[in-house]
Amino acid sequence: MHVAARPAEATDLPVLVELARSARREQADHRGGPLLLARHCRPEPLDLAFTDALADPTTGLWAGCIDRVPVGYALVSADGEVAVIEELHVEAEARAVGVGEAMLDAIVAWADEVGCTGIDAFALPGARATKNFFETFGLTARLLVLHRDL
Repeated sequence: MHVAARPAEATDLPVLVELARSARREQADHRGGPLLLARHCRPEPLDLAFTDALADPTTGLWAGCIDRVPVGYALVSADGEVAVIEELHVEAEARAVGVGEAMLDAIVAWADEVGCTGIDAFALPGARATKNFFETFGLTARLLVLHRDL
């Protein structure tokens, strides 16, 4: 089994869009998920959003692959000094084999290459596995956002 991350290509978009929709369904059921999706994720139509991401030099879109088959994706934007991991998702059946790690390694290299001095990522309350994953790469909490629905 060969695990790798590579910059996404236009031919990957149908698979990455389906992965993104799967990620959104998964996130929607978690506390804070609907608001995270509304405020921090690219809106539908995702095929257009991801096509735009491919053309934008301040955005990185990666395919996380097992044996060259995309099983995950990451979408990152460079906002001046900070690269923001907007989305990072791996199919449940493909987790814990290094796909996410490969994508995060690619993100770190890209962020350094485009001149960023830091990386931000989001983890929902109670998403301990997500938090732990990011912490293994040296990301630590720097801001807690508290919210109340009205």
